[in-house]
Amino acid sequence: MASLRIISLCTALLLLSICASAQDGQGLISCLQQKGITNVTTSNSSSAYDSLLRFSLQNLRYTEPSVRKPYVLILPYKREQVVDSVRCCIQHGWQIVVRSGGHSYEGLSSTSDSPNFAIIDLINFDHVTVDMKSKTAWAEAGATVGQLYSAIAGVTTDYGFPAGVCPTMGTGGHFSGGGMSLLSRKYGLAADNIIDAVLVDANGKLLDRKSMGEDLFWALRGGSGGSWGVVVAWKVRLVSVPRKVTVFNVHRTGRSKVTDLVYRWQSIAPYLERDFFIRTVISGTQLQSGEKDVTLTFNGMYLGPLDQLLKVANESFPEMGIVAGDCEETDWIGSISYTAYTSTSQLANRTNSGKNYFKAKSDFVSSPISPSGLEGAWKFLEEELNGYVIFAPLGGRMYEIPSWEIPFPHRKGYLYNIQYQVTWSDSSKDSGFIDWIRRFYTYMTPHVSKNPRGAYVNYLDLDLGTAVNGTASVAEARAWGEKYFGGNFDRLVKVKTKFDPNNVFRNSQSIPVNK
Repeated sequence: MASLRIISLCTALLLLSICASAQDGQGLISCLQQKGITNVTTSNSSSAYDSLLRFSLQNLRYTEPSVRKPYVLILPYKREQVVDSVRCCIQHGWQIVVRSGGHSYEGLSSTSDSPNFAIIDLINFDHVTVDMKSKTAWAEAGATVGQLYSAIAGVTTDYGFPAGVCPTMGTGGHFSGGGMSLLSRKYGLAADNIIDAVLVDANGKLLDRKSMGEDLFWALRGGSGGSWGVVVAWKVRLVSVPRKVTVFNVHRTGRSKVTDLVYRWQSIAPYLERDFFIRTVISGTQLQSGEKDVTLTFNGMYLGPLDQLLKVANESFPEMGIVAGDCEETDWIGSISYTAYTSTSQLANRTNSGKNYFKAKSDFVSSPISPSGLEGAWKFLEEELNGYVIFAPLGGRMYEIPSWEIPFPHRKGYLYNIQYQVTWSDSSKDSGFIDWIRRFYTYMTPHVSKNPRGAYVNYLDLDLGTAVNGTASVAEARAWGEKYFGGNFDRLVKVKTKFDPNNVFRNSQSIPVNK
């Protein structure tokens, strides 16, 4: 009987919480209605709520029943509606969660630890305007990178933009964290090529670069999403691309072979001519004999024709053994679709049919990992065949841009970035997969950057530390802040304290206010 009373009490408290949220939400809903914002759905009033919530939520871990869901989903159509949505949320005490593509690795664009939070979903802000006279484009923050690429390719074959591989990522979040890509060695990050932005700030004001000032504009470009306001549009500088671009996939299997190739790759890939990008993807595999082994894929692009790629590759990295049959000569937009494993006609499609449960972590490497260190890593990949690592080289333009130019600090002195990821389809097995990737990450500690151990904010990792309801102290936030931002963390805190002293825009790893 005692256990039944405890269950009944817990159920009653949960119902009271839900009812309280619904009751508190009426003030917010009324405020939005008075402003003429009708494209709003709540958890208890619309049959469309669940499908709208899930559509842009990419990591299925955050669709589980135990995860807190928003009471209110706001889908504005106009900038003025974003302004009014922010003002209504502030007025009625609702935490704001901003979502563009929903690719936050830890679900921070779709959930919160706050009992009362509203999602402002920018899915309707997906327009892209390309101006070839100025060689620029305006991309609304709800547009995906695939929509941006398609818009550029629709008017020119001579220009592109350096952003990520996955076409369904929203520009709002991707650019806010920096945006590494296959063009980064040539042109830097996506954020390095942003020249203006439109933001709704913590006072509910609509600002551009001139009116927000250079400090806040600096913070927006790589200082993480969710800390500064609602970016509604970015102005980006297009970059020149040749008419012929060559992409490739080179596959190799075998522990000793993979070790030798990756060890050699570490000393070559960051120092190749900047038109050449070679990343490595390594995973475990099971042979027909039943034994476990590792497989390596070199993939990437060369900004030039096939014959020139083969010439450069065989002079600089003959061990890779690339041949014409591993390659495809195409144009820039064709290289995007090749790398994303889709067709150019589907790049602007924001529907992601490949959703699963996943956990990711990241590192930056400042000196080559020894053969024995690599072999130890392969043991983890042989243990868990659902896991893999991606080694993405830096160098080129990335070494020329100072580490303080924007908040992303991982420039000269780093060889490459590591992304660790494991995916699965059964939610009951979450803990086993997450334990595996944490053990792998711990093993890698002596082999990666130190003081601080670097991490990439777009590969968000709550294992690095969290703030309760987004209210960490500066000292507490250093646990993740210096890993993501290095020496730029303190400047980010100053900007946050100046422009959002009440911590209106916050999440579990947002930039803290210095109180």
